Amino acid sequence: MKVPAHTTRDIARELARKYSTMTHDELDTLESILVPRKYAKGELVLAEGQICSEILYIDNGLLRQFYSKSGRIVTEHLAVDGGIVMCIESLFREEETRLQIEALEASSCYALPKKRLEEVALHNVNIQILYRKILEESLILSQVHADLVRFETALNRYKRLCKLMPKVVQRAPLNYIANYLQMSPETLSRVRAATLNE
Repeated sequence: MKVPAHTTRDIARELARKYSTMTHDELDTLESILVPRKYAKGELVLAEGQICSEILYIDNGLLRQFYSKSGRIVTEHLAVDGGIVMCIESLFREEETRLQIEALEASSCYALPKKRLEEVALHNVNIQILYRKILEESLILSQVHADLVRFETALNRYKRLCKLMPKVVQRAPLNYIANYLQMSPETLSRVRAATLNE
């Protein structure tokens, strides 16, 4: 089923609905800084060594954030429609990132350039709130992921992910889900089979 394309105004409204109420003028301002971006399946959105200068809101698609460690690829974050993706350390320190972002599906996104967002946030309280809430959400998601991996059994990790990110579980390739949950694909297969039998 083809999803109708959203306008920049639709996205501004969606962000306001999700993160902060806004006046007409604030919606106009938010809309004016949104930059539409399209990525092909398999395209690298941000490569290691680049500087992350914007926050990406996914209109529709699937993005994966990952890094390489001792020759192994580690999936740090998976996000679908309505999700936010950024390399937070690179964004704030304006330094080269070690994280990479890749489109796992053809993806339509809207970028919030950090410099423009900060400029308009100075004069718009609700845009300031939106900015803060996006950052809070990103930090909470990182913490949830870290806690999942640290404290939960393989079965509970998968169950929690199904509850927290059902669309990711439905759409992301299993090898990336296993990698994100820090388990082998074989363990993930066993765990999935166990949940189906419950």
